[in-house]
Amino acid sequence: MPVKQPQPGDLEPIERASRDEIAALQLERLRHTLQHAYDNVPHYRAKFDAKGVHPSDLRTLADIAKFPFTTKADLRDNYPFGLFAVPREQVARVHASSGTTGKPTVVGYTLKDIDNWANLVARSIRAAGGRAGDICHIAYGYGLFTGGLGAHYGAERAGCTVIPMSGGQTEKQVQLIQDFKPDIIMVTPSYSLVIAEECQRQGIAPEDISLKVGIFGAEPWGEGMRAEIERKLGLDAVDIYGLSEVMGPGVASECIESKDGPVIWEDHFYPEIVNPTTGEPVADGEEGELVFTSLTKEALPIIRYRTRDLTRLLAPTSRSFRRMGRIVGRSDDMLIIRGVNVFPTQIEEQVLRDTRLSGLYQIMLSRSGHLDEVEVRCELQPNAHLSPDEVSELAKALQHRIKVVVGISTRIQVADFGTLPRTQTGKARRVWDERPSQV
Repeated sequence: MPVKQPQPGDLEPIERASRDEIAALQLERLRHTLQHAYDNVPHYRAKFDAKGVHPSDLRTLADIAKFPFTTKADLRDNYPFGLFAVPREQVARVHASSGTTGKPTVVGYTLKDIDNWANLVARSIRAAGGRAGDICHIAYGYGLFTGGLGAHYGAERAGCTVIPMSGGQTEKQVQLIQDFKPDIIMVTPSYSLVIAEECQRQGIAPEDISLKVGIFGAEPWGEGMRAEIERKLGLDAVDIYGLSEVMGPGVASECIESKDGPVIWEDHFYPEIVNPTTGEPVADGEEGELVFTSLTKEALPIIRYRTRDLTRLLAPTSRSFRRMGRIVGRSDDMLIIRGVNVFPTQIEEQVLRDTRLSGLYQIMLSRSGHLDEVEVRCELQPNAHLSPDEVSELAKALQHRIKVVVGISTRIQVADFGTLPRTQTGKARRVWDERPSQV
């Protein structure tokens, strides 16, 4: 499909800079960020003092490991505005997480923060192949969630014509895509499959959909889902990464010409990978927990934020910045099943290996006596007309793959198309854990 490939003139100078130039900029900005946080956020001052470190102790980039981590609990403990480093009157906008338990995590932005955010999302859109004049359909949710407004301001900054659709109203989503003929869609991967199903229900073939690029984020997804989305919507699917505590969408994004993992915009965010158990840094290429320190944020500087995302730092390819490997899971989403560490994405990969199954699935956990029980619920594609015997064989094959690759025994339930619940607003819930708590 004809996607505008980036030309040298489309890149900012920093995207082509040497590693020495990038490191020098990071060190300068990191020193400023640590001092800004220490001077203006009592929480950070107390944590630095308790650990016996001062911003002046940062002499090299590796010295960041001397400083304490920040976690989601720190944001909740300082709810709502305790981590702001500027007077509240200088905070131009507030977003908050959509957490289901406890207090939400609140983040604030100065006007300069919003300007930087728009620039980085615009950079991400250009990396995905988008250009000024393209029509961009945004189906991320608007509101306190950072996805909708983050994508919106970035698309406008990139010079796109923006359709601020938000989530839900799937039939209307398809109608506007057919009528307005957008080039780009920005949406969660799970909801994009719901849109694809509605297109199929209406008899709209992938080659008749105007979309050329899909920029997908807000939830983990793998190569199997990428192939599924590209096949059903007839576009190039690229990954955009972000989290509200660090900024929102646009912390990292894939490049259309390589699609080999999101490029971290290292001029604004300093990444580390640490051992999730010990917190000690690991070398590039080794798997661990992703940690970010912001380099340019004014309202809410974030120091060594533990994202809980498990991935690797990879060498630069399409840009001068390092990339993130595929997120294999989250340290707080890891399931321990009969002593085996399992991530939902591992099961997703096996489901999506069979093209007769849709990309939707559920993992139901229960306990029988002292043993964990796992049921994987999935459903057929709308055009997969299988006999009961064929469905049984499909389920046995999936059960075998999960046992061999993931290492756990499961029951497989294969239902007709349309049986599993669809997300209408954003992230899909994959896991239902009904096992009794261990105390």
